[in-house]
Amino acid sequence: MSVLAGILLFLATILAMEGFAYVMHRWVMHGPGWFLHASHHRPRAGNWELNDLYAVIFAVPSIVLLYGGVQLGWWPGLIWIGAGIAGYGAIYFGFHDVIVHQRLPHRYVARSAYMKRIVQAHRLHHAVESKHGTVSFGFLWAPPAEVLKQQLKVRGGLTRVSIKPD
Repeated sequence: MSVLAGILLFLATILAMEGFAYVMHRWVMHGPGWFLHASHHRPRAGNWELNDLYAVIFAVPSIVLLYGGVQLGWWPGLIWIGAGIAGYGAIYFGFHDVIVHQRLPHRYVARSAYMKRIVQAHRLHHAVESKHGTVSFGFLWAPPAEVLKQQLKVRGGLTRVSIKPD
Protein backbone atom coordinates (compact mmCIF):
# COMPACT_ATOMS: atom_id res chain seq x y z
CA MET A 1 0.00 0.00 0.00
CA SER A 2 1.35 3.42 -0.90
CA VAL A 3 1.94 6.02 1.79
CA LEU A 4 -0.50 8.39 0.07
CA ALA A 5 -3.24 5.75 0.13
CA GLY A 6 -2.43 5.06 3.77
CA ILE A 7 -2.67 8.74 4.71
CA LEU A 8 -5.98 9.04 2.87
CA LEU A 9 -7.25 5.95 4.71
CA PHE A 10 -6.05 7.43 8.01
CA LEU A 11 -7.87 10.74 7.36
CA ALA A 12 -11.02 8.98 6.12
CA THR A 13 -11.03 6.91 9.32
CA ILE A 14 -10.83 10.03 11.47
CA LEU A 15 -13.79 11.51 9.58
CA ALA A 16 -15.75 8.26 9.84
CA MET A 17 -15.04 8.11 13.56
CA GLU A 18 -16.99 11.32 14.10
CA GLY A 19 -20.05 9.58 12.67
CA PHE A 20 -19.36 6.48 14.74
CA ALA A 21 -18.87 8.61 17.88
CA TYR A 22 -22.16 10.41 17.23
CA VAL A 23 -24.05 7.11 16.91
CA MET A 24 -22.41 5.63 20.00
CA HIS A 25 -22.97 8.77 22.07
CA ARG A 26 -26.57 9.25 20.95
CA TRP A 27 -27.90 5.69 21.03
CA VAL A 28 -25.51 3.73 23.28
CA MET A 29 -24.14 6.16 25.87
CA HIS A 30 -27.53 7.88 26.19
CA GLY A 31 -29.25 4.51 25.90
CA PRO A 32 -28.25 1.15 27.37
CA GLY A 33 -24.73 2.43 28.21
CA TRP A 34 -26.08 5.22 30.42
CA PHE A 35 -24.96 3.29 33.52
CA LEU A 36 -21.39 4.31 32.60
CA HIS A 37 -22.05 7.63 30.86
CA ALA A 38 -24.26 9.06 33.64
CA SER A 39 -21.10 9.75 35.64
CA HIS A 40 -20.10 12.26 32.96
CA HIS A 41 -23.31 14.24 33.46
CA ARG A 42 -22.74 14.61 37.20
CA PRO A 43 -20.04 16.53 39.06
CA ARG A 44 -16.86 14.45 39.14
CA ALA A 45 -15.47 13.38 42.50
CA GLY A 46 -11.77 12.75 41.88
CA ASN A 47 -9.80 12.38 38.67
CA TRP A 48 -11.80 9.54 37.12
CA GLU A 49 -15.40 8.73 36.28
CA LEU A 50 -17.05 5.52 35.07
CA ASN A 51 -17.50 7.16 31.67
CA ASP A 52 -13.71 6.93 31.23
CA LEU A 53 -14.15 3.21 30.60
CA TYR A 54 -15.50 4.14 27.17
CA ALA A 55 -11.98 5.28 26.22
CA VAL A 56 -10.71 1.79 27.04
CA ILE A 57 -13.58 0.10 25.19
CA PHE A 58 -13.12 2.25 22.08
CA ALA A 59 -9.33 1.74 22.11
CA VAL A 60 -9.68 -2.04 21.70
CA PRO A 61 -10.45 -2.03 17.94
CA SER A 62 -7.54 0.34 17.33
CA ILE A 63 -5.15 -1.90 19.27
CA VAL A 64 -6.40 -5.05 17.51
CA LEU A 65 -6.08 -3.49 14.04
CA LEU A 66 -2.62 -2.09 14.75
CA TYR A 67 -1.40 -5.37 16.23
CA GLY A 68 -2.93 -7.44 13.43
CA GLY A 69 -1.51 -5.20 10.75
CA VAL A 70 1.97 -4.92 12.23
CA GLN A 71 2.55 -8.25 13.99
CA LEU A 72 0.22 -10.72 12.28
CA GLY A 73 0.66 -9.59 8.70
CA TRP A 74 -2.97 -8.67 8.10
CA TRP A 75 -3.82 -6.24 5.29
CA PRO A 76 -1.55 -3.16 5.70
CA GLY A 77 -4.53 -0.81 5.38
CA LEU A 78 -5.65 -1.99 8.81
CA ILE A 79 -2.60 -0.30 10.33
CA TRP A 80 -3.75 3.04 8.88
CA ILE A 81 -7.33 2.44 10.04
CA GLY A 82 -6.15 1.50 13.55
CA ALA A 83 -3.97 4.60 13.59
CA GLY A 84 -6.95 6.70 12.43
CA ILE A 85 -9.07 5.38 15.30
CA ALA A 86 -6.24 6.19 17.72
CA GLY A 87 -5.84 9.62 16.09
CA TYR A 88 -9.52 10.36 16.60
CA GLY A 89 -9.16 9.27 20.22
CA ALA A 90 -6.27 11.70 20.71
CA ILE A 91 -8.22 14.53 19.06
CA TYR A 92 -11.26 13.70 21.19
CA PHE A 93 -9.14 13.74 24.34
CA GLY A 94 -7.70 17.13 23.44
CA PHE A 95 -11.03 18.73 22.55
CA HIS A 96 -13.34 17.08 25.05
CA ASP A 97 -11.31 16.26 28.14
CA VAL A 98 -8.66 18.98 28.01
CA ILE A 99 -10.29 22.00 26.33
CA VAL A 100 -13.98 21.58 27.18
CA HIS A 101 -13.89 19.85 30.57
CA GLN A 102 -10.43 21.10 31.60
CA ARG A 103 -9.38 17.80 33.11
CA LEU A 104 -5.81 19.00 32.70
CA PRO A 105 -5.04 22.55 33.80
CA HIS A 106 -4.50 25.04 31.00
CA ARG A 107 -5.07 28.66 30.08
CA TYR A 108 -6.45 28.10 26.59
CA VAL A 109 -9.48 30.23 25.76
CA ALA A 110 -11.54 29.38 22.69
CA ARG A 111 -11.31 32.33 20.31
CA SER A 112 -12.06 30.95 16.87
CA ALA A 113 -15.68 30.63 15.79
CA TYR A 114 -15.19 26.87 15.39
CA MET A 115 -13.80 26.30 18.87
CA LYS A 116 -16.45 28.53 20.48
CA ARG A 117 -19.12 26.54 18.68
CA ILE A 118 -17.75 23.19 19.89
CA VAL A 119 -17.44 24.37 23.49
CA GLN A 120 -20.92 25.94 23.50
CA ALA A 121 -22.47 22.84 21.94
CA HIS A 122 -20.95 20.63 24.59
CA ARG A 123 -22.13 22.92 27.37
CA LEU A 124 -25.63 22.77 25.89
CA HIS A 125 -25.33 18.99 25.81
CA HIS A 126 -24.69 19.09 29.55
CA ALA A 127 -27.65 21.41 30.19
CA VAL A 128 -29.67 18.21 30.61
CA GLU A 129 -28.56 15.83 33.33
CA SER A 130 -30.66 12.86 32.24
CA LYS A 131 -30.16 10.56 29.28
CA HIS A 132 -33.22 11.97 27.51
CA GLY A 133 -33.88 15.39 25.98
CA THR A 134 -30.31 16.49 25.40
CA VAL A 135 -28.75 17.78 22.18
CA SER A 136 -25.43 17.74 20.32
CA PHE A 137 -23.90 14.29 20.32
CA GLY A 138 -20.94 14.87 18.01
CA PHE A 139 -17.51 15.83 19.28
CA LEU A 140 -15.78 17.59 16.41
CA TRP A 141 -18.84 18.99 14.65
CA ALA A 142 -21.88 20.64 16.16
CA PRO A 143 -24.83 22.69 14.96
CA PRO A 144 -24.84 26.39 15.89
CA ALA A 145 -25.69 27.16 19.53
CA GLU A 146 -28.90 28.94 18.50
CA VAL A 147 -30.17 25.77 16.80
CA LEU A 148 -29.28 23.67 19.85
CA LYS A 149 -30.98 26.11 22.23
CA GLN A 150 -34.15 25.92 20.14
CA GLN A 151 -34.00 22.12 20.17
CA LEU A 152 -33.62 22.17 23.96
CA LYS A 153 -36.63 24.47 24.33
CA VAL A 154 -38.74 22.18 22.17
CA ARG A 155 -37.63 19.18 24.23
CA GLY A 156 -38.22 21.02 27.51
CA GLY A 157 -34.60 20.68 28.55
CA LEU A 158 -33.39 24.28 28.62
CA THR A 159 -33.23 24.62 32.38
CA ARG A 160 -29.64 25.43 33.25
CA VAL A 161 -27.29 26.73 30.62
CA SER A 162 -24.14 28.64 31.37
CA ILE A 163 -22.86 30.01 28.10
CA LYS A 164 -21.01 33.25 28.36
CA PRO A 165 -21.55 35.59 25.43
CA ASP A 166 -18.35 36.37 23.54
